[in-house]
Amino acid sequence: MYNRILLPTDGSELSARGVDHGLALAKALNLPVTVISVIVPLTGFALQGIVQAEAMDSYNEGRRKEIEDLEKIIGEKARNAGVIADFVSKGHLSPAAAILETAAEQGCGLIVISSHGRRGISRLMLGSQTSEVLSEAGIPVLVVK
Repeated sequence: MYNRILLPTDGSELSARGVDHGLALAKALNLPVTVISVIVPLTGFALQGIVQAEAMDSYNEGRRKEIEDLEKIIGEKARNAGVIADFVSKGHLSPAAAILETAAEQGCGLIVISSHGRRGISRLMLGSQTSEVLSEAGIPVLVVK
């Protein structure tokens, strides 16, 4: 039924619940996982010239370090569960698009993703990467709240 599970994470407590659920499912089904972290580039008119370059370098280095630390934590969880885990990090303006691209590239049959479950104005203001993945995915998506 499934051959590989994609586990998106941003390092938050909420996304950790999705990763943990996905790892448990992968263990039960004896499947490998791909864990993806998306680096959203800094944008905006406030950042100009050299300030922009320095801010981008600092931001990118900080995110790379966060992702390295996250991969160590998730890698340990996967090893403890007996699950084979691959890690992908991508720079992309749209985390949802990066998640969907990675699912296709890695041949994933299922995406396990967390959702804040926001409604109304907060959902409109903040957007929902999970909703976008859910509506655009050509494969099953399991949403963890």
